[in-house]
Amino acid sequence: MTGRLPLIPTFIVAAAVATMIALGVWQLSRAQWKEQLLSQYQDASKLPPIAYPTAPRTGEPPLYRWATGNCLRPVSHRATAGQNRNGEGGYVHVVQCATGAEGPGMAVEIGWSRDPKAKWQWPGGPVTGMIAPDRDNLMRLVAATPPPGLGASAMPSVEAISNNHRLYAVQWFLFAAIALVIYVLALRKRAPAKPPA
Repeated sequence: MTGRLPLIPTFIVAAAVATMIALGVWQLSRAQWKEQLLSQYQDASKLPPIAYPTAPRTGEPPLYRWATGNCLRPVSHRATAGQNRNGEGGYVHVVQCATGAEGPGMAVEIGWSRDPKAKWQWPGGPVTGMIAPDRDNLMRLVAATPPPGLGASAMPSVEAISNNHRLYAVQWFLFAAIALVIYVLALRKRAPAKPPA
């Protein structure tokens, strides 16, 4: 390979490779963060139950912790995709509850059904379960025992949380290596052939 490197293409390739390597390193740091989080969740599931609802003490909700709460009365209801304890797909029923005149309210996943419009009866009252993430309320209590008309929802499981960040890091590093190989091959093809001796 003779001659000077083309400045602009080389700069573009170098910037792209540096970006891909940086993304790979970032994914490695995300993998370490996720592993620590999963370990924290695993430990939380073994702690004694707490009162629910509860305000996060460190900015993070107490996910995967057993808790007990008291639903004074159901206020609203929504059905969303979910599974039962046998891993069958269907709908989980989430009830928004009043917890007092000025209480924060709480979301309770009371059970599972195949039909989003399943008929069930639950006037509220004491409920025990595990705290899970919730897209609308930050967290919800997954009831250990369903009311009449519903089956038991799958309990939150740390094992169900994916941690693919190391795989993503490997992919970014491979992309960077492939980009370099392609560029080197392109430079060799571009180089003028040596005159015959």
